Amino acid sequence: MPLEFKKLDIPEVILIKPKVFSDSRGFFAETYKYSEFRKNGIPQIFVQNNHSKSSKGVLRGLHYQKNPKAQAKLVKCIRGEIFDVAIDIRKGSPSFGKWVGVILSEDNKEMLFIPEGFAHGFLVLSDDAEIIYSVTEEYSPENDRGIRWDDPEIGINWQIDNFIISEKDLKQPLLKDIDNNFVY
Repeated sequence: MPLEFKKLDIPEVILIKPKVFSDSRGFFAETYKYSEFRKNGIPQIFVQNNHSKSSKGVLRGLHYQKNPKAQAKLVKCIRGEIFDVAIDIRKGSPSFGKWVGVILSEDNKEMLFIPEGFAHGFLVLSDDAEIIYSVTEEYSPENDRGIRWDDPEIGINWQIDNFIISEKDLKQPLLKDIDNNFVY
């Protein structure tokens, strides 16, 4: 199988490791194959790809889109290294308010699948990083929402203390105050 799927502590969030074939020319890896994803519990179809570049210390998040335009995401770091997190915001979920985090990098080539009903954020650990992520719904400004990156109820250990954060992300509400229509 060209892809390995590993459920994390919140089992709906899945770490995906592609099999990488390397030789003197470089490398090749399948990073998405619908039949393999479906067989491993990811039946979603991706409809939009996004590409971002950020400098060291940039923290983006915690973002989500509410229903009816909720997004699942498939996140891959193609340059540099990031600490990528997913937070369960589904009301009634046994893992509501809990988070999981992984290192994604150009070296490990791993990807993180984050389903609908989760907020997402990442911190750039390298000098800079480029991230490509696929989503299951197109961007919808009227459904775009967020949560404070430093919400004490969530308690994410971001691994560093100095961040570069947008004004928008600094003004996001706490988890207890969000506009949330996700139900477990």
